[in-house]
Order: sequence, then structure tokens, then C-alpha cells
Amino acid sequence: MVWAVWMMALAIGTIGPQARAMDLQTLEIATKSGVHVFSVEMATTDQEREKGLMFRKELPDGRGMLFDFSPEQMVSMWMKNTYISLDMIFIRADGRVLRVAENTEPFSTRIIASGGPVKGVLEVVAGSARKYGIEPGDRVAHPLFSGK
Repeated sequence: MVWAVWMMALAIGTIGPQARAMDLQTLEIATKSGVHVFSVEMATTDQEREKGLMFRKELPDGRGMLFDFSPEQMVSMWMKNTYISLDMIFIRADGRVLRVAENTEPFSTRIIASGGPVKGVLEVVAGSARKYGIEPGDRVAHPLFSGK
């Protein structure tokens, strides 16, 4: 019974990030300034991609959410119900950064387009792209991407 209650709480998001820490995956981005490592939560289902980082009040530096949009496709994002400003890093199937949308506006319903086909979108706290020098063409290492 306790297990069922815990699973239901996890499904509706009432268990805090500490309880989901085991679900974090490592993602690396190779930039001109070096390799930068992020711990990411995965958003792979329609429901997870729709919710994303909505309603969160904080996102620590070095943490993020990786949205899996397999297969590679045009993607549009927005900041509806998102309290914190984010950098959105649009990543092609080959693991190359296509586009970076910096300092997105919290609660905005303005569409943020990928600008081309992508397989994933990494959301990190605003300012991360500038801090780590993340730019189009940089290589992302994660099992989602082929790295061709």
C-alpha cells in the first residue's frame, strides 16, 4: 500500500526533487572553454514534455531538463507557468547545438522555435549558456544523440 501511495505521489509530482534524484542523467557539452557537465531530468512522454519545468521556483546551476523529441523534428517551446528564466538549448540528432534561446521570459506564452529540426531541447537556468560559452555547433554527449 505504501508503495502504491508513493508511486501515485511521484506521478502527480508531490514528491520533491530529492526523491527523484536517482532519475538524473549526465549530459556533457563540449565548448571552446571546455567540457561542462549537467545533471538532467528526462522529459520523454507527452505529459512530461508538456509540464517540463512548470511551477518550479528554482533550478540549481548545473541541473536541467532534457526534452526528447525523437525523431528529429521542428520544435516550439514556451514559458507558460514557468517561474524561472531559462536558457533553451536546441540540439540536433547528431548532438550538435543548433540554437540557444537565452534568458527566456517567465510566464510568457510567446513561442520559442527551434529554428530547424532537433531531437532534444536542454533547459537550464538562465545565464548558463553565457557562463559556460555554449554556442551553436558545440557538441552534446548524451545517449539521446548519435554523435555522428
